[in-house]
Amino acid sequence: MDNKLEKILASRDWLLADGATGTNLFDMGLKSGEAPELWNERYPGRIARLYALTLEAGSDLFLTNSFGSNAARLRLHGAQHRARELSRLSAEIARDVADRYSRPIVVAGSVGPTGEMMAPLGSLTHELAVEIFHEQAEGLKEGGADVLWLETISAPEELQAASSAFQLASMPWCGTMSFDMAGRTMMGMTSQSMVELVGQISNTPVAFGANCGVGASDLIRTVLGLTLQETTMPIIAKGNAGIPEYIDGHIHYNGTPELMADYAVLARDAGARIIGGCCGTTPEHLARMRAALEERPRGTRPTLEQIRYALGEFSSVSDGNDKAREVPARRQRRRKN
Repeated sequence: MDNKLEKILASRDWLLADGATGTNLFDMGLKSGEAPELWNERYPGRIARLYALTLEAGSDLFLTNSFGSNAARLRLHGAQHRARELSRLSAEIARDVADRYSRPIVVAGSVGPTGEMMAPLGSLTHELAVEIFHEQAEGLKEGGADVLWLETISAPEELQAASSAFQLASMPWCGTMSFDMAGRTMMGMTSQSMVELVGQISNTPVAFGANCGVGASDLIRTVLGLTLQETTMPIIAKGNAGIPEYIDGHIHYNGTPELMADYAVLARDAGARIIGGCCGTTPEHLARMRAALEERPRGTRPTLEQIRYALGEFSSVSDGNDKAREVPARRQRRRKN
């Protein structure tokens, strides 16, 4: 099928992706423990509003409300039989909103992890994982998604299964992993090993990179690790808006729009071409990010000291790859979030 994302990337140095889904839906009334995906049917107007706010802030690409629309995760809500349907609904709403704009916009069908452990550590086999991801992919394709967007993955086996499923659906895809354990994913992947893995997959993604994690500083350091390797594929940076804080029974992220503007520019200068936010990132953050990317001239590849100064200290002394890249943490003046 026509690959809209590749066409836009061929004519642009960078694209602005969207921000958080869950954070913004909580602001719209989503309750803790409630499945956001069920809102595609219950409150389609709210989902459409979320998409529209993202585009009004300047995003070129946005993700559908389908992160957990797979049979494994929906089983927690007794809705495992509705995976394809809810995925389709999320993409239909997104397609309708995107088509109201005259500028090119990419609808990315969000596909999150199954939440199950892959064999041999768990009971989820490759074959079953492919089946689960394929069902969701077909729903997103039917709803009008331009590209599939695998996100917050930690296990290489799950990324490989999703890749096989997306090939069955004949859909282009992007993939991001979450490096939240001292520069590694929960299952031990580093930025270096991700580049190697992506290079070995027969159904290669349009772009790949990192999302979520523990903070903007660590995310940029991971991007430096990804772009240090030999790859011609576009890199994705989708970091959280600062660090989460538990206040009055709710999780808040302390990253200001100004901090996320700095993050966006650093991500671009580090080599990322698709830049967005993850948890805590609101339309206000996105608008500042867009303005910064358009107004500030491209800079040189940032150093770790520059990242520290702009975004705050790293959560660990190592990026996870090897001792040669370990950087001792030390106190230094930095901007307040």
